[in-house]
Amino acid sequence: MEKPLDTTDSCSTDSSLTVSVVTETYPPEVNGVARSIARMVDGLVTRGHRVRLMRPRQSKADDPAYDPWFRESLFPSLPIPGYPELRLGLPSFARLLREWRRDRPDLVHVVTEGPLGLAAILVARRLGIPVTSDFHTNFDHYSRHYGIGWFKGLVGAYLRWFHNRTDETYVPTREMQSLLSGRAYNGVEVVSRGVDCALFAPHRRREALRAQWGVRPDDVVVGYVGRVAPEKNFDLLLRAYEAIRASLPTARLLVVGDGPLKTKLEKTSAEILFAGMQQGVSLAEHYASADLFLFPSLSETFGNVTLEAMASGLPVVAYDYAAAAEAIDGHSGVKIESGDAEGFVSAAVHLAGRADLRGRFGCAARARAETFDWEAVNDSFERRLVDVARKAARGGSRPSDASTKTLRLRARGR
Repeated sequence: MEKPLDTTDSCSTDSSLTVSVVTETYPPEVNGVARSIARMVDGLVTRGHRVRLMRPRQSKADDPAYDPWFRESLFPSLPIPGYPELRLGLPSFARLLREWRRDRPDLVHVVTEGPLGLAAILVARRLGIPVTSDFHTNFDHYSRHYGIGWFKGLVGAYLRWFHNRTDETYVPTREMQSLLSGRAYNGVEVVSRGVDCALFAPHRRREALRAQWGVRPDDVVVGYVGRVAPEKNFDLLLRAYEAIRASLPTARLLVVGDGPLKTKLEKTSAEILFAGMQQGVSLAEHYASADLFLFPSLSETFGNVTLEAMASGLPVVAYDYAAAAEAIDGHSGVKIESGDAEGFVSAAVHLAGRADLRGRFGCAARARAETFDWEAVNDSFERRLVDVARKAARGGSRPSDASTKTLRLRARGR
């Protein structure tokens, strides 16, 4: 965790906060939400704010971090059904109440909608602490992929109720802002996402890694990074790959990630390259060593992998929503109208067969990804939190079960 900067040039405020961030996922867990919130927490700390991170204990060996600027509190947890690599924090009302009475934060930010997040909202409201939230995952859309489509309405109602208990809810795109506002969510604001263009970059391409995969320099490797699961529209990914193989028999599909479909596919699809979970430089090398990136998911709120692929110099074929709608233009990839499976397959086959087009699109994709700067994202996130905290200090926070204590805005330069 980086320490605060010595100057105030990069900060949009002249005061600092103590922020309790409550999340059910955080590194070393490997997913887009965990990576994003870690970058945003680091952004708060480097801008002079104290962060108190509250998350589930991920294993018996899990050790909380502690320093004056960043401190972790670990809570009891259970594995999430269908997502054994992730854990739900148990709703520790009494402990949250005790900790926040002893060390009262200026604001609580809730990242995930699980039991721990719910407890955090209810306790913050009881204590009169302003609270904000993130909307990262369309859990209501996931229900139909796991045979419980009847549950979608209940999940959707819960998510709306959950986020409407907070002062503001942050979404990564204008499209999602419009969608949730149309569903009667209150206080929806856009805080985008960034990409680490130093880590994800074309120079990470490794011919030695491609040789390990058994592909020749001119063979086309079609990349996919993400959960190997029905909600990612994996059937369409496989369909597009088979169509590519019909015209390019030496093409290979590289799948980076894990999930419930992986074991079955490993047994039935020997030609697919399954790389499992990858992190850091290894993940970046897997991206850059592919030639084309396909992302057929229709269940994303953003889709960090789209930006990571673009930063790696890959042309992307994706549906025209979430990150693709924000990042891809006519020169850096192909956006397909949502639900147009035939169009998706056709675009994938066309790009796979055109090395010259992939090269031009890949260069433009890299340039476009460079405009999604984490510093600008973190400035925006900071401004939103400080604005909510200041409003609460002036008595403008939403009503709670306890009187609102005056916000203690501390001067910078401690």
